[in-house]
Amino acid sequence: MDLQLKDKVVIVTGGAKGIGEGIVRVLAREGAIPVIIGRKESDNLKVVDDIKANGGNAFQVIAELTKPEDNEHAVKQVLKKFGRIDGLINNAGVNDSISLENGTYEQFIHSLHKNVVHYYLMAHHALPALKASKGSIVNIGSKVADTGQGGTSAYAASNGGRNALTREWAVELLPYGIRVNAVIVAECYTPLYEAWIKTLPNPEEKLAAITSKIPLEQRMTTAEEIANAAVFLLSGASSHTTGQLVYVDGGYTHLDRSISLG
Repeated sequence: MDLQLKDKVVIVTGGAKGIGEGIVRVLAREGAIPVIIGRKESDNLKVVDDIKANGGNAFQVIAELTKPEDNEHAVKQVLKKFGRIDGLINNAGVNDSISLENGTYEQFIHSLHKNVVHYYLMAHHALPALKASKGSIVNIGSKVADTGQGGTSAYAASNGGRNALTREWAVELLPYGIRVNAVIVAECYTPLYEAWIKTLPNPEEKLAAITSKIPLEQRMTTAEEIANAAVFLLSGASSHTTGQLVYVDGGYTHLDRSISLG
């Protein structure tokens, strides 16, 4: 299938590691020009240089997305380099465990900036270019907005916001032909996930317990599986899909996890 992404300039926030890196590599494989927006140049360049060494094209911009001015600067840098933006994938964020019981106002607000405010700012600043290209937006979200997790109020609120913004923007941007969709992640084994699981007592046992409850094949979703869905939704191949929350999670969120598969 031709995803119609040849030479399309696509911004990917947090594109140097984990799910973001998976998205960047799939975009490059499809002939697009992914632009990594990330805070650490060495991480960004590691992926960019590897893509270029393998015949692809990519670019990177250093930005701390919790700073509103960095969002605008990042978009301006992309436009200065390429003169266009064909797609935006909002991905950057972290499950930072700011809870209701033990969190503070400052921690809660900072977490919103880490996890949802920059989704709005990146889309806001990229919108004129997306209108010109009739581009599309994909937001990466988490099942925590649906299921809760306990002890992570700010992250849950952010993901509820990501879902709501996906539907709201899909409506607002209909006159411009800009499609907006989301990919919702449940259990995907990324470096951040690995770091979190290692903080728990008996991490190997905990990981086995989690994977045993994933209905399809009792395994984690891979970053590439998330990336494949995100890139498809961004692409012209999904030209009549908008306002959708697509769960790529092996059935974790919606299927009955008490089902016996043995």
